[in-house]
Amino acid sequence: MSEDAIRVVFCTLPDLERARQIGTVLVERQLAACVNLIPKVESIYRWQGDLERAEEVLAIFKTTAARYPELQAALVDLHPYEVPEVIAVDVAAGLPAYLRWVVEGGADQGGC
Repeated sequence: MSEDAIRVVFCTLPDLERARQIGTVLVERQLAACVNLIPKVESIYRWQGDLERAEEVLAIFKTTAARYPELQAALVDLHPYEVPEVIAVDVAAGLPAYLRWVVEGGADQGGC
């Protein structure tokens, strides 16, 4: 797989303010070209034997295979959960100009 391969990374966070803080840090560090924040995602899961429900924020990061290991490490370091959701999916296809923009780190173009 190419170092320029695009990855989309999903991560849930406890609230919008924390998601904004972490998203801003990762974009500033150029570990992600951009991040979309989707508030009010309802999560239902088991944790330590108990059924849990929580309102969370879904963060969707766009990055490259080359930047992914550092992005993952930063997410784990900055995230308040003991075991944060960090799921990376390789992008099979997309608008070439957009994919180039992600590879270039989101420089000098609007939109995410």
